[in-house]
Amino acid sequence: MNSLKSALQVGIVGGGIAGVALALDLCRHSHLSVQLFESAPAFGEVGAGVSFGANAVRAIEGLGIGPAYHQIADRTQEPWQDIWFEWRRGEDAGYLGSSIAEGVGQSSVHRADFLDVLAQQLPAGIAQFNKRAVSVEQLGQRTKVTFTDGTHHECDVLIAADGIKSSIRDHVLKGIGAPLVAPRFSGTSAYRGMIDSEKLRAAYRAQGVDEHLVNVPQMYLGLDTHILTFPVKQGRLINVVAFVSDRSKPNPTWPADAPWVKPTTQAEMLDAFSDWGDAARILLECIPAPTLWALHDLAELPGYVHGRVALIGDAAHAMLPHQGAGAGQGLEDAWLLARLLGDPRACETEASKILSVYDAIRRPRACRVQRTSWEAGELYELRDPEVAANEPLLSSTLASRFDWLWNHDMQADLEASRAQLGWTEAAQRKVS
Repeated sequence: MNSLKSALQVGIVGGGIAGVALALDLCRHSHLSVQLFESAPAFGEVGAGVSFGANAVRAIEGLGIGPAYHQIADRTQEPWQDIWFEWRRGEDAGYLGSSIAEGVGQSSVHRADFLDVLAQQLPAGIAQFNKRAVSVEQLGQRTKVTFTDGTHHECDVLIAADGIKSSIRDHVLKGIGAPLVAPRFSGTSAYRGMIDSEKLRAAYRAQGVDEHLVNVPQMYLGLDTHILTFPVKQGRLINVVAFVSDRSKPNPTWPADAPWVKPTTQAEMLDAFSDWGDAARILLECIPAPTLWALHDLAELPGYVHGRVALIGDAAHAMLPHQGAGAGQGLEDAWLLARLLGDPRACETEASKILSVYDAIRRPRACRVQRTSWEAGELYELRDPEVAANEPLLSSTLASRFDWLWNHDMQADLEASRAQLGWTEAAQRKVS
C-alpha cells in the first residue's frame, strides 16, 4: 500500500506531447511528486502538422491544456468549420464527399508549437534532460530506472512515454511473459512538406484550379497513393503528406541502417504521382525540398503494464497516421492515468492495481484504433476488399467511418475504472 508515503512518486520517461501533458496534469496534485525525463537536450518534436479528432480535443481540454492548445490551433474557416476532410479523386480532384466532425472539424497544430506551449507551463525542476533510459528494475514497492549517463531514479510508478522506439517496452513485455515487439515497416512511405498558403493559392489561380482546395482540408485518393492537406500556423502554411504504398511484398522491410526520415527530391515525389491531375501536381510542385518518411507501427501488444510500470502513447500502440488518431490516443492514455493517479485514493491503493485497470480499459480501444488506422490506409488507396474503387460505396463509408472514434465516451472509461478499483462514492466521502 502507498498510504504510508507522504507523496506518490511518479516518474515519466519521454518528453513528447503525451508525456508532457501527463506531467502537467499530475504536478497539480499535492499528493503526487512528479519527475519527467527526456533523452534530448531540450524538448522538441519530430514532425510537422498533427491533427486531433473530437475525442482528442476533449482529452486536451480535460487535461487542462485546452486554452494553450486553442490559442495556437488551426480550425477550418466558416462555413466549412465542421469538415474534417473533403474526399476527392487524385486523378482529377473530383469531389467524392466529406467527413463531418461537428463542432471540431479539422483541428490541427504544428507539433513543435504545441509541445513548446506545454513545456512552458511545466514548473521548474520537473523536467530533466539528456536522460535516456536503458534499464528498469522493480524492487519491492519501488521501481528504479537507469539512464545512459549512469544515474538512476526511483519512484512508485513509472510511465513510459518514450515513443515507438521505447527502451522500456521490453521490460514490460518480458515481465508479462510476452514476446518482444519491435517497430515494423508498413510498406508505406510519405513525402512531406509545408507550403505557404498564399503561394499555393496563387499557383492554383494561375492554372485555373479552384482555390477552394486551399480553404478546406483535402484528401485525394488513388490506387496505392493518397495525399492529404490541412492548415497549420493559423492558416499561413499548408501541411502536405503524400503517401505511396508498395504492396508487392507481404512483409516489407526497411533497411536497418537507413534513417526513417531523409531528404528526397521533388522529381522523385512528382514521379510517384505522375498519373494524377493538375491539383495534385501543382500542390507538389510547391514543395521544392520534400522529406521522405518511412511509416512504421507496432503490432498490437498483449499488455501495456507490468507491475508498477506502464506504457502510454507510441510506446504502447504506435499506429499509422491514416485516421489522424495516434497523438490523440496518447492523450486519451494521459487523461485516464491523470484522473486515476490524481485521485487522492491513489495513495491508498496498490500502484500496480491502478495501472492494471488502466491497461484493461485503454488497451482494447487503442488496439482497435491501431487496427482501423491500417484499414483506413487500405480504404484511401482503393484496396479495401469490400469497397475498392466503388465511388458511391466509398463516399458513404467515409462519411460515417470515424464516428465511433470521435464520439468515444472517456467519462464512461473513468467510471468503469473507478468501479474496478472499488472507488465508491462512500470511499470518496471518506477521503474528502
